[in-house]
Amino acid sequence: MSTSIKIDTETKQHIQIIADRKHRSPHWIMLEAIRDYIKRDEVKEQFAQEALASWKSYKETGQHLTAQEVQNWLSTWGTDDETEAPKCHK
Repeated sequence: MSTSIKIDTETKQHIQIIADRKHRSPHWIMLEAIRDYIKRDEVKEQFAQEALASWKSYKETGQHLTAQEVQNWLSTWGTDDETEAPKCHK
């Protein structure tokens, strides 16, 4: 599949500068940028789906942790007193 896009002069110049610096072609730089965008979008979509699933679960069960409980747990990470994750509750 062949696709073309119109790129303004300033953006073209920036792409060329990056390509020269990295010893790559402008085409390679643009493909990498598109691939990176797709990866970031997929991660954001996965996060959104997980958040919706968590919200649905909370509405169905009432199980949760408070922000303070999570903060207290995270504050133990990397210390000699590191604790297990707290248990969800109603």
